[in-house]
Parts: sequence; C-alpha cells; structure tokens
Amino acid sequence: MEETNKTKIADYWYGLGRRKTAIAKVRLTKGTGTITVNGEVVANPSRVYLEPLKVLGQEKAFNVEAKTIGGGIVSQLDAIRLGITRALDKFDSDWHTTLKKEGFLTRDPRMKERKKPGLRGARRAPQWTKR
Repeated sequence: MEETNKTKIADYWYGLGRRKTAIAKVRLTKGTGTITVNGEVVANPSRVYLEPLKVLGQEKAFNVEAKTIGGGIVSQLDAIRLGITRALDKFDSDWHTTLKKEGFLTRDPRMKERKKPGLRGARRAPQWTKR
C-alpha cells in the first residue's frame, strides 16, 4: 500500500519539437546512446540534432526515440533537436540556463507565407506592362 502513494520516477521524458511544418515527438530514456527515428535505428547520427546532448556531455547517457511527420529532412532534424532539448529540460531543470545560452530552447518561428489573392505567389505580383 505504501508504494502506491510514492511518486513513480518517470520511465521516459517527452519533448515536442516543431519547425516549419515538421513535427517531432521525442522520448528520452536512460540508456546507451542509441538513436531511433521513425522506428529505424540511426547508424551515423547527424551532429545537428545531437548538439544539446553534446553540450551537456550526455551523448551516451540517453536513448533517443523520435517520430517525425511533415516538412523536409532539415526541418525534421531541427524539430528533433528542439524536442531533445525540451525533454532534457524536463529531466533536469538545472540544465535550462546552459541550453538557453546555446540557443537550443528557442523555436524558429519562420514559416512559409501564404499566397495572396491577385498575386502570383506570396509577394510576387503579375508582370506590369506600360503599354
């Protein structure tokens, strides 16, 4: 009966990352540093999305499991990086200032601008003829 009243230590830490139209759902678990993206183990991980772990010196301390949808490859990698950063922030709030100084906790707000009526694109106007 006493064990049910104790707070259970989390099995994983969750972080959601977004960039343009890409969304990454990231789970961090204690482990050996294996990285799984969309169900496939990544043999040679890109350094882009592992930067938060490298800055903290925790590359081999966590297993990363990420599911991505939408966007392109670069946007998905940036979304994974933000998801990892948010999960690390939940794991240990003492790392917040280090991650913030490195700029990992900032979401990139740039999105594709929508097409406007009367224009050929978002801003491109039809060609103007003088006569």
